[in-house]
Amino acid sequence: MKKIFLILSVLSMQFFLSQKKTGIKADNKKNASVETNTKSSLSLSKEEINLYNGKFLKFISALKISDRNAMDALLSESAKKKITETVYKKLSTDIDTSKTFEIINAVYKPFIDGSSFPMIQYKYSDDKSAEPKEVITAVFEKDGKILGIKPYKVIK
Repeated sequence: MKKIFLILSVLSMQFFLSQKKTGIKADNKKNASVETNTKSSLSLSKEEINLYNGKFLKFISALKISDRNAMDALLSESAKKKITETVYKKLSTDIDTSKTFEIINAVYKPFIDGSSFPMIQYKYSDDKSAEPKEVITAVFEKDGKILGIKPYKVIK
């Protein structure tokens, strides 16, 4: 068995996920239908993807030149209160702003309190592996303001 630990930190919110890979597969067709319906209802529309992706790319451009005012303008009010210069420095070292990004997942992320927020996950465009080595997750408010950005490396 292979155990993968993934820590996703969305600024002030932290979620810990543990996943075990096993050889067991469900063969119940009813479950497959439910999974398909859930996936399509959680997916972002093309317009939403364009809005949130645009905000993310503007943030990355501002991060590249260390434009704190431009980055702050793209953040939600709750995120602005919690972001420090240290967080910006950490993001600038963990995200390679010279590379281009490719969307690998665009969904509404449900949270334990019943709320859900738009989330887009990116990989670097030059990463051609089946499972990307690095993933950047961005969570947004519905109006496009950024709640959090978290880069992480997939550990095998």
